[in-house]
Amino acid sequence: MLSTHIQVDVAVVGAGPAGLYAAYYAGFRGLSVAVIDSLPEPGGQVSALYPEKPIYDVAGFPAVRGRDLVHSLVEQAAPFSPAYLLGDQVVGLDRRPHADQGVRGIVLTTADGRTVSCGAVVLTAGIGTFRPRPLPAGEAHLGRGLMYFVPTLAELAGRDVMIVGGGDSAFDWALALEQLARSVTLVHRRDSFRAHRHTVDQVLASSVRVLTKRQVHAVHGVDQVEAVDVRSDEDGTVESHAVQAVVAALGFTADLGPLATWGLTLENRNIVVDTAMSTGLPGIYAAGDVTAYPGKVRLISVGFGEAATAVNNAATYLDPDADLFPGHSTDTAATSQSSRVLA
Repeated sequence: MLSTHIQVDVAVVGAGPAGLYAAYYAGFRGLSVAVIDSLPEPGGQVSALYPEKPIYDVAGFPAVRGRDLVHSLVEQAAPFSPAYLLGDQVVGLDRRPHADQGVRGIVLTTADGRTVSCGAVVLTAGIGTFRPRPLPAGEAHLGRGLMYFVPTLAELAGRDVMIVGGGDSAFDWALALEQLARSVTLVHRRDSFRAHRHTVDQVLASSVRVLTKRQVHAVHGVDQVEAVDVRSDEDGTVESHAVQAVVAALGFTADLGPLATWGLTLENRNIVVDTAMSTGLPGIYAAGDVTAYPGKVRLISVGFGEAATAVNNAATYLDPDADLFPGHSTDTAATSQSSRVLA
């Protein structure tokens, strides 16, 4: 177990793809690093929302499952032994004088009472802390057949599954489960969808039963979901469907939480940065979806480059004599390094 006080060169706030790549790059630059995230496992939105979904726009991968991408990023950083503080949220930032010459006195505090002393911070918080929009009629069955995310497709194999929603996540889960589940029914309150047109066409051409202008009226079952009542918005009729699982893909709400109180320049809940990925606060950098600047494109592939830029500029902040250019990875073998963890 990690101690309550951790001292590192760089603290990365957010363990999504950009944060994990930042952890690798910090290690590559010879910096010790801690990665902090409120979610219980690394991967951010990728792990929470679409671990089984193929991703097609990561350079070098014609297609890669979200779960596999996260695993590879963790493995890439592993030789440098980053310290992971998962299931814990950063709630405070302070600057304090520190006895060690190499530490510039940035101190992060977490909801679990840990403190992380570091010289620089890289914020890779994505869209911030996100929470699924609830399915009011089914909340009593959460964890007993009702779910907002699907950790693994295999757990729904052979079941009758109802998916609620009209966005990309709902249609992606419908396609992914069609070959595994006994049956898949998709329910949406409108007859138009927010999902990508190509995906919608695939679902409509599949064996998935699509019910529009309907809403979940009630969920039944004692220990587990056994049936769902669906009400028509057109005539009010209610029909019952025997299902053993409900996936409510209704989107989510998000906010930056305590980060919004740190004096950062914000634009539509995003952190404004310059070309060095600096937030304007000394030693505080940002990368990935959380950033804002003219021409910003929010893609995983863009976040990787921003993470490398942020860490390399952080390295020169920590040591003004250091080169900004890190050198080529092919010229340097990865070596194991332990993060500095204090009791």
